[in-house]
Amino acid sequence: MIYTMTALFATIAVSIAAPDKDAMMAKEKAAWQAFKDKNAADFKKVVAADFLGVYAEGISDMKKELDDMQKWDMKSFAISDYNAVASGADTMVSTYKVTVEGTYDGKDASGTYNAGSVWKMKKGAWQAIFHTNVKVETAAKPAG
Repeated sequence: MIYTMTALFATIAVSIAAPDKDAMMAKEKAAWQAFKDKNAADFKKVVAADFLGVYAEGISDMKKELDDMQKWDMKSFAISDYNAVASGADTMVSTYKVTVEGTYDGKDASGTYNAGSVWKMKKGAWQAIFHTNVKVETAAKPAG
């Protein structure tokens, strides 16, 4: 009987455990793809209504994200160096690099960005509640 209960609890623990890194990366890619495609409905499926963001340009919320989505002309994005760690059963923190090709408000915004997100399990689905990214500075070439 004890073995059966232990196996049951282990099964329950695994079923409510945080998702693996690949599953979280897929969510991250889905958010980026929706943003790139200017698809607000798909974006809202993976980004929480009470979302907050911090960028060089300022603080953001869902309304500003959706407004900014329209100002972007993103040709491509590629995520690399992805890492995700659980913080309890219902929160994940991810860090990664994203290389973007595109313009924001008519100005070239292409480059590599260091990025991070916080994901929270809400109503049975993982949603981003926080995001930040900072453009990687390219080293100046020595004069010569």
